[in-house]
Amino acid sequence: QGIWPAFWMLGANIGQAGWPTCGEIDIMENIGKEPATIHGTVHGPGYSGGNGIGGSFSLPAGKRFADDYHVYGIEWSPESVAFFVDGTQYFEVTPAKLPAGKAWVYQHTFFLILNVAVGGGWPGNPDATSTFPQEMLVDWVRVSRRN
Repeated sequence: QGIWPAFWMLGANIGQAGWPTCGEIDIMENIGKEPATIHGTVHGPGYSGGNGIGGSFSLPAGKRFADDYHVYGIEWSPESVAFFVDGTQYFEVTPAKLPAGKAWVYQHTFFLILNVAVGGGWPGNPDATSTFPQEMLVDWVRVSRRN
């Protein structure tokens, strides 16, 4: 309860544009109260926070993402962001999926963040069932570009 590991990206122009205008791409978020589910989401102006555009992927009953290594990824182009786990695409967002009149803000440089957050509105706060310390084990991170 209350633990929130994530791999995500922010627009490198955050210092000038601010959030959410800079854009945010959440490659993988997993909140402790949903151990079998990951979420992939984009946030931008007019569709941020609880109104982000995203999808989720769940493991079969009894499985938890924390029990094994998994490969999380996106394929990102100027007009789409497709979300993958273990080679399976589970969601794709394009400008057509945004609320009417809202800007697609994913056509510039972003930087990566890997973190474990504790508490917050979405995962809730830790309670008596939470265990500490927590860790996120990462075997590798790879960024590549199509020719």
